[in-house]
Amino acid sequence: MRISSNTIYETGTNLMLQQQDSLIKTQQQLSTGRRVLTPSDDPISATQALNISQSISLNKQYSVNRTTADLSLKLEENVLKKVTSLLQDVHESAVRAGTASFSNADRITVATEMRSQLESLVGLANATDEKGQFLFSGYQANTKPFSQTGLNVQYQGDQGQRLSQVSFSRQLAVSDPGTDIFERIKNGNGVFATAAHPLNAGTGVVDAGSVVNPGSLTGNSYEISFSIVAGVTTYDVINTTTSTTVSSGNSYSNSSSTINFDGIQFNIKGDPVNGDKFTVSPSTNKSIFQTVSNLISALEKPAAGQPDGTRFANVLSSTLQDISNSLENVLTKQSAIGSRLQEIDALESVGSDQEIQFEGLLSNLQDVDFAKSISDLQRQQLYLQAAQQSYVKISSLSLFNYI
Repeated sequence: MRISSNTIYETGTNLMLQQQDSLIKTQQQLSTGRRVLTPSDDPISATQALNISQSISLNKQYSVNRTTADLSLKLEENVLKKVTSLLQDVHESAVRAGTASFSNADRITVATEMRSQLESLVGLANATDEKGQFLFSGYQANTKPFSQTGLNVQYQGDQGQRLSQVSFSRQLAVSDPGTDIFERIKNGNGVFATAAHPLNAGTGVVDAGSVVNPGSLTGNSYEISFSIVAGVTTYDVINTTTSTTVSSGNSYSNSSSTINFDGIQFNIKGDPVNGDKFTVSPSTNKSIFQTVSNLISALEKPAAGQPDGTRFANVLSSTLQDISNSLENVLTKQSAIGSRLQEIDALESVGSDQEIQFEGLLSNLQDVDFAKSISDLQRQQLYLQAAQQSYVKISSLSLFNYI
């Protein structure tokens, strides 16, 4: 078989170029630390590595979202702690205002303090984050949630709850609408609310009452009407929702003043006079601001002597219950925020573990085996040197060298 000199040259050159290409590729792998430099190096591994890289990017973004959510929730939690402290101060002021020795002037002084506390409460409800967005306005982050005119406070936001994607399958609430915290608070004992008629002239004071038989609850409204005949005090219970009499001529005495009917009970202390009335109605939502405003209005009215003293005592009794309900509601929201913060910590721990797993999988797919690559580099250098030396010898073979 005859082989031309041109073929010898081309073959030798191609072989050297192939060895150089292999050598350069190995050098690139060692310098970058990556085994898969282009998809053609290992199509299957390249595809898997791309998917894992995307998962790593998403996991990092979820971590950023969790950090932002954590900051938002901690800010809200701090504001609610201040609200709790302020409500406790209001409750303390209300108890102080009920002191028997207090004069009308003393109660007006307390009312002045409470006006300042009400403004502080509205200020906390209008708190903003580091971006200047309002915490409690729902989706309307740029809308001031509460506006105040005198003792009247109105909500301007919506009912939205902002969510953040904190993991592949979990969206977490990072805000609460102001209505849930400051307005949707059941009055009375949470099931029903008792109240004295504003025109009562006796000394009867009603408490918040309780449910003794949930199965007998009707959800209706009632009126307890007192009458005194020949020195004997009795009362009638009328269902004002159905306009029917539940019972009539019930005896009443200060020593045993518990009133029971339709699964509920409550106490009336003192001496109601003929015609005095008390009402029982299903609990409704009452805002914190309305509770404080009503108490301020009551404090600014004369409450010395009778019947003003008893009327104030009834307002104070129901207000203290409503303040307690408001405190309980805020504490419940704080507890919910604490649960969300715990969930963020748990998700962050899971995310960190996933990142380690993803990085390990990605390393197995595309990172270079340094020991093997160094060995390959040395072997390829040897091959290239052999090819170069053999090329020199073969290319010098010519008859002209022997003529």
